[in-house]
Amino acid sequence: MPSKSISSLSLAEIHVGESAFVLSFSNGHGIAGRLTSLGFTPGAEVQMTQNFGSGPLIVTVRGTRVALGRGEAAKICVERRLE
Repeated sequence: MPSKSISSLSLAEIHVGESAFVLSFSNGHGIAGRLTSLGFTPGAEVQMTQNFGSGPLIVTVRGTRVALGRGEAAKICVERRLE
């Protein structure tokens, strides 16, 4: 878990190369079930691999690269990891 962090934001707002910890999901159990099955569980560390500011993004979670739609990423609440 993070030792230092700032306020929560959505995964879609994280920049390439940054890491964050999953806090929770917003809106609906269907999306939460899908994201959980992909490894996005509270406390999991996520690293942004590709985020062009529009369209899909790619993150690494639990050693696996996962492509997410921007809408899905916006529903994942995270805390940035500060080193």
